[in-house]
Amino acid sequence: MTAAARPKSPAPAATATAKVGKAAKARGPIVSSAHLVSDRSAEMSEFEFGLIVAGNAFHRWVVHCMAAAGLRDLTPLDVVVLHHVTHRARDKRLADICFIMNVEDTHVVNYSLKKLLALGVVASSKNGKDVTYAATEAGRAHVQRYREIRESCLIDALNADDGLNRDIGELARLLRVLSGMYDQAARAAASM
Repeated sequence: MTAAARPKSPAPAATATAKVGKAAKARGPIVSSAHLVSDRSAEMSEFEFGLIVAGNAFHRWVVHCMAAAGLRDLTPLDVVVLHHVTHRARDKRLADICFIMNVEDTHVVNYSLKKLLALGVVASSKNGKDVTYAATEAGRAHVQRYREIRESCLIDALNADDGLNRDIGELARLLRVLSGMYDQAARAAASM
């Protein structure tokens, strides 16, 4: 038989990937709460476990990145509030911050704002009855440094091409859809 007539065997990487896929299916979904796995959507339990792990990794990342940018001892919420207050260089009310970040408990965001005010990275001003918040020059400098560190530590390591960026965009869209579903389910559970 000539080389051209011989059937091609799968590439070693493709064979290894197929074996891993079969082993994962035989093992079952990777979940943190096997007692919650639904026969109708085991994938949702896998998603929730992935969300827990990714959420914790993201929280650790933002705290370490901001510490490298010069602001230590912040919680993940403090960091995210500072980013949101800096966003688009517009003053924001507490209610606006909570709404955009989908935080129901205004007290925790208010506590973060007080902490950021004390650090001098956020300033407040009164407009009629409303108190608004904006990043100070020092706050904007820390956020800019955070951006530089993010580019070198995260974005460079990601090394995303157009396909991966499309996948990330689709994942972001799906997360927004699912967050709406979780909010709706939370309202339904609260009314029981």
